[in-house]
Amino acid sequence: MENLGLIAGGGQFPLMVAEAARKKGLRIIAVAHIGETDLSLADRVDEIVWIKLGQLGHLIKSLKKNGVCRALMAGSITKRRMFENVMPDLAGAAVISRLAIFHDDNILKAVDRALAKEGIEIISSVSFLSELFAEPGYLTKRRPSRAEKEDIRFGWNMAKELGRLDIGQCLVVRKKTVLAVEAIEGTDETIRRGGALAREKAVVVKVCKPNQDLRFDLPTVGFETVKTMSSVRASALAIEAGKTLVFNRKEMVDYADNSGIAIISI
Repeated sequence: MENLGLIAGGGQFPLMVAEAARKKGLRIIAVAHIGETDLSLADRVDEIVWIKLGQLGHLIKSLKKNGVCRALMAGSITKRRMFENVMPDLAGAAVISRLAIFHDDNILKAVDRALAKEGIEIISSVSFLSELFAEPGYLTKRRPSRAEKEDIRFGWNMAKELGRLDIGQCLVVRKKTVLAVEAIEGTDETIRRGGALAREKAVVVKVCKPNQDLRFDLPTVGFETVKTMSSVRASALAIEAGKTLVFNRKEMVDYADNSGIAIISI
């Protein structure tokens, strides 16, 4: 039986990955992050090691000790913690010191290189859950209005440029004006800021970065996304088909339909 490494962040995704991989007959060795990863992950894996953010050496040692040759990254890390609670060990500090720019992609690719040197291959986080990808088309009963479609087209190009610079994946638009750009605060806070400025009918666009490594850091949306949109009376959400993960799809779509929010996957 193969031992599969699961480098786990926060949210439900690591739990889902663990369950799906075990159904495929794999033995799951999880390296979880203190203060981020759901404690219940321990009940869904075969072995679990808890580390602090930045302890790359501890992470590698734990995977190698359990004979892991393949691993995947799943779940989120609260970006604000990078400035508050990072406790790098020697390996983590070495990686950080070599980074010219402290961006998501740079960090993840550096970790990938460090693992590869130790004989550990990082595979796609959706290797066992490809059904989570958004398919092209309308997800909701209501379709975007003409004005919303214009805002989506405008916002799409802006969001791609934002992603090219590795700043964020989401922005909020109204009347072809960018109201909020995602940075370190995350998608929900971006929607709240942009929605407050729009007052109503804000359009949210979330896309994959143009040069995104599809093994990790894919854009995600779900029930909480549309709940946040509803709280600021935002009216439409556009996501990228085949590159965006949709969690709690039925709950998300039902809530959007009841709130009059249009969702389109392009």
